[in-house]
Amino acid sequence: MRSRVSDLLGGLAPSATLAVDAKAKALKAAGEPVIGYGAGEPDFATPAHIVEAAIAACSNPANYKYTPTAGIPELREAVATKTQRDSGLTIAPSQVLVTNGGKHAVATTFMTLINPGDEVIIPAPYWTTYPEAVYLAGGIPVPVMTSEANGFRVTVEDLERVRTPKTKLLVFVSPSNPTGAVVAPDDVAAIGAWAAANDIWVMADEIYEHLTYGSAEHVSLPVVSPELGDRWVVVNGVAKTYAMTGWRIGWMIGPPDVMEAAINYQSQTTSNISNIAQRAAVAALNGGLDAVYRMREAFDRRRKSMVEMLNAIDGVSCPTPEGAFYCFPNVQGLLGRSLGGQVSTTSNELAAYLLDSIKIAVVPGEAFGAPGFFRFSYALGDAPLIEGIERLAALVAAG
Repeated sequence: MRSRVSDLLGGLAPSATLAVDAKAKALKAAGEPVIGYGAGEPDFATPAHIVEAAIAACSNPANYKYTPTAGIPELREAVATKTQRDSGLTIAPSQVLVTNGGKHAVATTFMTLINPGDEVIIPAPYWTTYPEAVYLAGGIPVPVMTSEANGFRVTVEDLERVRTPKTKLLVFVSPSNPTGAVVAPDDVAAIGAWAAANDIWVMADEIYEHLTYGSAEHVSLPVVSPELGDRWVVVNGVAKTYAMTGWRIGWMIGPPDVMEAAINYQSQTTSNISNIAQRAAVAALNGGLDAVYRMREAFDRRRKSMVEMLNAIDGVSCPTPEGAFYCFPNVQGLLGRSLGGQVSTTSNELAAYLLDSIKIAVVPGEAFGAPGFFRFSYALGDAPLIEGIERLAALVAAG
């Protein structure tokens, strides 16, 4: 029988991270003592001055109307100022498109730059959305596995292995979701030089730019690779820095001709983003970074605790992440073993069993192009973080 759904959407994979989070929340609502490590969002409240700006905006009738598709002028100006302040990248406000979260900026970038059959290199482990958004744009996602021994930091050698004459764009993200890897500044510059030499566009996802730890340093690829010229797009947003995941404000920055096309595309799809959320984002970007510094202290503490506890479990090996708020342990040592009477042969099966048996929700590595691993978010309270890993340790110890 003929499918009622288009072939395009019929071939689209669902978001594994959102699926895990939704199942965990449903079980919690049903009274189950679930501890969720799946969601990629801070467990902190949005800072009060941002919320107050939104409340004030609700009382202004100007915010009840459509605004320019690309965003209110105040927010585009704030993004340009913030980008110069935080990464040294100088842009004009006209080069900013305000989007419905960072994910929307990613999808819009691919729709703007990719033609059918173009190849897009995506270092793996990767965020689940990248290959699916490339697919929707008619492109061909080309994953390239990075080395666990190298902390999952992508190198020029990794990229050159998969480059072909059809390569149009490289997805570059540092700090990384899901691994927490941070590429060193000199290596970022080398990757940009490689892209420039091979006439390849780069989409730099900088959503975790302020979440680095120890000596790790985030740098903006267009800044350290000037030879790339204007063959780059930067995507970012307020979600991770200001604990504003639900406010849905992201942005895309690029050269004028690309941005004109992207704005035109958005005008025919979503039009402008919520005016109230835009006003809140102006307050966030103009209000400094004190909130993220406080969050980062907590994340750093949890990061160290999680790494230590996971590495103490027989069969689990966890490198220390340098950025974002995820650990990405290798759990291949748990596969093929009896745990509570259950033998799992894949990390996908094991993740499902852990949710059913000990009520912890993790995202299996299959979702990130890396079977045999788990992604644990440490953006949750200290007490539940510890309790959940203690449940896993007890299950493994009991055999």
